[in-house]
Amino acid sequence: MTKRTSAKYKIDRRMGENIWGRAKSPVNRREYGPGQHGQRRKAKVSDFGLQLRAKQKLKGYYGDLTEKQFKKIFKEADRVKGDTGENLIGLLERRLDAVVYRAKFVATIFAARQFVNHGHVRVNGKKVNIASYRVKEGDVVEVRDRSKQMAAVLEATQLPERDVPDYMEVDHSKLTATFTRTPGLGDVPYAVQMEPNLVIEYYAQN
Repeated sequence: MTKRTSAKYKIDRRMGENIWGRAKSPVNRREYGPGQHGQRRKAKVSDFGLQLRAKQKLKGYYGDLTEKQFKKIFKEADRVKGDTGENLIGLLERRLDAVVYRAKFVATIFAARQFVNHGHVRVNGKKVNIASYRVKEGDVVEVRDRSKQMAAVLEATQLPERDVPDYMEVDHSKLTATFTRTPGLGDVPYAVQMEPNLVIEYYAQN
């Protein structure tokens, strides 16, 4: 098992939820947490615990971002006019690795980050190898020509586990995706419930 796969499954087990909706998630077989004490009766979780869990779940979903990265995005969402929770989701979904993942060019968000970092992606015809690059509405993201026959890409486009969301227009025959609009919480096809309101409460008190 690769380091990235291990990390992905570790997050699932820690959360006790199949946060990406993957068929092979260990949570589908064991809902208790990892480690020798994972099967102990769960204690009642405090408000702080619920807020922390919501933050860790959302942060983990996007490839287990570092706390520094995630807090920076949150602060920007808080500064922008409008609902902070909706802004936060919109900023996370505009990350290039998230767009590549949503377009089903790769199987996981972890693979999306690696795919971008290795230079397989172009935005509006220009090579971009920064996973945190922020896509704008109307931008066209595509797999570079030399990478279009990669087995991992061809397999990912056929995955039945998830659909392309309606805020993107994707052509899998050309491996291009147009980011048509910035989504809100209700538009994003999360496999589990995300609670950005609790993330706001977490940072308000910490």
